[in-house]
Amino acid sequence: MKFVSTRDVTRKEYNPSEVIKAGIAPDGGLFFPTEIPKFNKYELIGMMPLSYADRAARVIGAYLTDLDRADIEKSCRAAYCDSSFPGGAAPVVSAGGKYFLELYHGPTCAFKDMALQLMPRLLALSVKRSGASGDAVILVATSGDTGKAALEGFADVEGTRIAVFFPAGGVSEIQKKQMCTQRGGNVAVFGVEGNFDDCQSAVKSVLCDAAMREYLRERGCFFSSANSINFGRLVPQVAYYVSASLDIGEECCVTVPTGNFGNILAAYMAKRSGAPIGKLICASNRNNVLTDFFNTGVYDRRRKFYLTSSPSMDILISSNLERLLWLVCGPEKTALYMRELKEEGAFSVDRSTLDILRRDFAAYYADEKQVSAAIAESWRKNAYLIDTHTAAGLHAAEEYKKETGDARPMLVVSTASPFKFAPAVCSALGIRSGDGFAAADALAEFTGKEIPAPISAIRGMPDRFTRTVSGADIASAVKSFI
Repeated sequence: MKFVSTRDVTRKEYNPSEVIKAGIAPDGGLFFPTEIPKFNKYELIGMMPLSYADRAARVIGAYLTDLDRADIEKSCRAAYCDSSFPGGAAPVVSAGGKYFLELYHGPTCAFKDMALQLMPRLLALSVKRSGASGDAVILVATSGDTGKAALEGFADVEGTRIAVFFPAGGVSEIQKKQMCTQRGGNVAVFGVEGNFDDCQSAVKSVLCDAAMREYLRERGCFFSSANSINFGRLVPQVAYYVSASLDIGEECCVTVPTGNFGNILAAYMAKRSGAPIGKLICASNRNNVLTDFFNTGVYDRRRKFYLTSSPSMDILISSNLERLLWLVCGPEKTALYMRELKEEGAFSVDRSTLDILRRDFAAYYADEKQVSAAIAESWRKNAYLIDTHTAAGLHAAEEYKKETGDARPMLVVSTASPFKFAPAVCSALGIRSGDGFAAADALAEFTGKEIPAPISAIRGMPDRFTRTVSGADIASAVKSFI
């Protein structure tokens, strides 16, 4: 398997281990395989009796072909063990005539654990395979969940250091507490003035800065990333869509609460690989830039930015859309679109490109009232408790079904524990509560559900990290960390 940058018209090729080690391409593009591996129906049937870890190893091994297959299997079994995922790595449950893919049973109660419990192992294998020496310096921009999952995955991992940057006013109280109390001798956490897009753009700029790369090289280090711009973050996500489609046992549509577009892109890759997946429904919150794009062909980030009850979707620059554009349009047009987005704040695709995209994707969004209504209805009708992000997805799934009459089974991706966003969930259910842990207590009492152990464990812990920086100061913060 070979990889190229989404912006490189020369199509210079890289090996998988090089891609995971580097994180982002030298030209600022994103690495993507030159072809998506295909599984025939007999190979898919052969995966059905396997454990989740062994299914994941089959899928991931098809992409990371220069890593030893036995090492990948060992890594998957270690990452997806019962002690890390006591509720199961990626169980599919049925509620209210739909299926829900519960991805929040890991150590930080969010779907990012599915990739970030495995990615440090893949990075270690890739660094060893490439013959590199020195520490990998992992930079992460997070809208809330990636940061804690990355910190948890990389904490005290030999040969790595990790610095996480989050929008200071744009995460939930529990998300912030999870990050700022993180233990480990190789970790750092910084709040950033501004929103997630400001944070992400500044971190990508540092990762691509030649002077910063030289600064690291002189100190025996090199940059990598744990955001979904790193293919090592993306490929474990493909595995859970293949696995879920096998659990359902027939072709299903999939609705994904979407921010940076990595999660739904992984579903598309699973479909392209042969998994029985039909329409992909891209669900947004009030920051509905993707909804407009799939409905009009115009991507325009020049709009009001909203802080919502689903902060992991509070994004106007969805980085992984670049990979989808590359698949459909090729590197020349993709490079042009990304340049227009950076310089002008918008780009538009032609009608034929939009028609191709709409064969596989539909897009809807939920405002705050609709998110609350979806949470309340799910609990009232089915006694099934969902968080705000999953609620946006559930609303989108209902709208798609209503509009199209599509009778295929619907899989809604459930991305986080409701207790991570307890104040908003309490409000939707009409429960009087305070913020943070007080709301979690009220939600547990009302529903009879237990607060997940990873959330209970940080109650009352003192913050280790309290520093807030501007986007322009991120490079200085990285230097001080190194």
